[in-house]
Amino acid sequence: MLKERVLQKLEILSDAAKYDVSCSSGQSNRKNKDKGLGNSSGSGICHSFTEDGRCVALLKILLTNHCIFDCAYCVSRKSNDIKRAAFTVDEVVDLTIGFYRRNYIEGLFLSSGIFDNPDYTMERLVRIAKKLRLEQNFNGYIHLKAIPGASDELLKEAGIYADRLSLNLEMPTEQGLKLLAPDKSHKDVIKPMQYLKTEIAGHKEERKANYKAPLFAPAGQSTQMVIGATKESDLEILGMADYFYQQMNMRRVYYSGYVPISHDNRLPSIGTPVPIIRENRLYQADWLIRYYGFNVNEIVGFNQPNLDLDIDPKLGWALRNMNQFPVDINRADIELIKRIPGIGFLSAQKIVAARKFKKLVPQDLQKMGIAYSRAKYFLAFSSPFLLHKDLTALQIKDHILDTQKSKYQNDFSNQLSLF
Repeated sequence: MLKERVLQKLEILSDAAKYDVSCSSGQSNRKNKDKGLGNSSGSGICHSFTEDGRCVALLKILLTNHCIFDCAYCVSRKSNDIKRAAFTVDEVVDLTIGFYRRNYIEGLFLSSGIFDNPDYTMERLVRIAKKLRLEQNFNGYIHLKAIPGASDELLKEAGIYADRLSLNLEMPTEQGLKLLAPDKSHKDVIKPMQYLKTEIAGHKEERKANYKAPLFAPAGQSTQMVIGATKESDLEILGMADYFYQQMNMRRVYYSGYVPISHDNRLPSIGTPVPIIRENRLYQADWLIRYYGFNVNEIVGFNQPNLDLDIDPKLGWALRNMNQFPVDINRADIELIKRIPGIGFLSAQKIVAARKFKKLVPQDLQKMGIAYSRAKYFLAFSSPFLLHKDLTALQIKDHILDTQKSKYQNDFSNQLSLF
């Protein structure tokens, strides 16, 4: 049984950790050995989704919510009148092992407020991971939040014991960060990111030459940006994300809609949270950049710096580029097929594989599970396309939105009929 004091800490520090969304999936191949506990091979983290689509669980906590900084957007800022708590190193280790043995979790996501100084905090995070690995023989997933300003030596040690490391950029622009967190700077985050990038690449090369070489943050590094606390456009946000993917080999960038927690006049007023749909659109755009070959400036630009909220960014691009359509999926390059609304990454691969054996018709695409009611406006099947070739982009958009609305209404009606 957990002691009441530890339970109280757990309630406070798990609640404080909910604002960090950069704890979802990472792939790692840390295997069980010497009859140890756990195995993170093919596993991810938290109540989130791994890269192969599975939902997994993680103990997600802060080491402490005490903090020397006073960031206006953060619930743990030093001026906020909240209950404060701090775990000891052994308490976090015992919680992780206890919850794992009860099959509550598959790993640990550990972040922290900064108390005293960055090295003091980072040293304790590292000590927890080290004790789990070496003393408890724990081989489950560990994600550590690296502390900006911590020494390279501590970051290197963290990478030996953790599967993933993350440093949060917080605000998308330096100007926004200076407004809400005057004591912080982007360079304090980017410098350790560059160090970790070099170490991760170096250890990968070492592993190629010697498979017994130690792992180093095998699931890479990630970061998070708070959206909507300041007035950055989606163009600025996605531009920064693209920089991280291109220059830092970042595995994931996470977008966290600001939740109003303060009456500070620098922040959005209480009662006006960032619409969840904006987060969703940013993730969709992020996916297009990483997996569909889109450039940021194809999705947003100076003439349209923000994403449409009523349609997804791929459909938005297609409607702005009707000269690219219709597409003959029996001849077109896979990169163009992936850009057709309603056809996903895997569906495009299925199409290219299937057309080697026969000429594909609409029924074939429907059997593959693509969203044909959306894709049909952009395909060059002779007869069906003739029905849509004179429609304007606005008319196509209206047709698709009407179809979506009807589908949602039917789905809702079907769910009600079950009661």
